[in-house]
Amino acid sequence: MTPLPPVDRAAVDAMWAAFLAANPAEAHWTSELVAEFYGGSAEMAEELVALVEVGQKRATAGVVSDFEREGQPLPRVGGYWIACGGDGRPRVVQRSVELRLGRLDSVDEAFAWDEGEGERTRADWLGGHRRYFARAFAARGAEFDEAAEEIVFERFVVVWPPEFAD
Repeated sequence: MTPLPPVDRAAVDAMWAAFLAANPAEAHWTSELVAEFYGGSAEMAEELVALVEVGQKRATAGVVSDFEREGQPLPRVGGYWIACGGDGRPRVVQRSVELRLGRLDSVDEAFAWDEGEGERTRADWLGGHRRYFARAFAARGAEFDEAAEEIVFERFVVVWPPEFAD
């Protein structure tokens, strides 16, 4: 797997400026704007953002302690974030529409379906996320404790560019 590249900040700023030109009332979100990747490798980022672009992926999940460790705020309903492809360039602007905190095993079938990955079942979602979080924690010398880690479950819509917007 190829490590994630740096986020192309100039391209992110250009995408956000284009979005704001069409949606000037949203400028107050600029100070909170985050540009990130899905997954832990360039290949995974590319695969998952492609699912977003075709409309299959409209949910994501992350470990709350990872946000804290990285100094990032948790997503907020109504907030925006830009998902980048495996090359570090921005691909879509997403808006959070629903957030829930819970244990990993609190995921339901509907969320697993909306996340759009694999077989889109709860069982497949749990297996895939257990493996992913275990790898991510192990890479930094820690162990993923499913019972102790809180998960943020996020649903979103795509708002930019227009050809991918919901």
